[in-house]
Amino acid sequence: MKTKTHKILEENQTKRSKCLVYTRVMGYHRPVESFNIGKKGEHQQRTHFEEAVIY
Repeated sequence: MKTKTHKILEENQTKRSKCLVYTRVMGYHRPVESFNIGKKGEHQQRTHFEEAVIY
């Protein structure tokens, strides 16, 4: 059984575009897709956080 999300993704497949994710490595930014298998695995295990906004 397909969910509502699957239906929406299928209907809009032609409107989607590739999203490049960059990360900072050794002082410069680099696309994650260019990483080797080991580095991609390391990137997936990272803990992501959001900083609180202080006014």
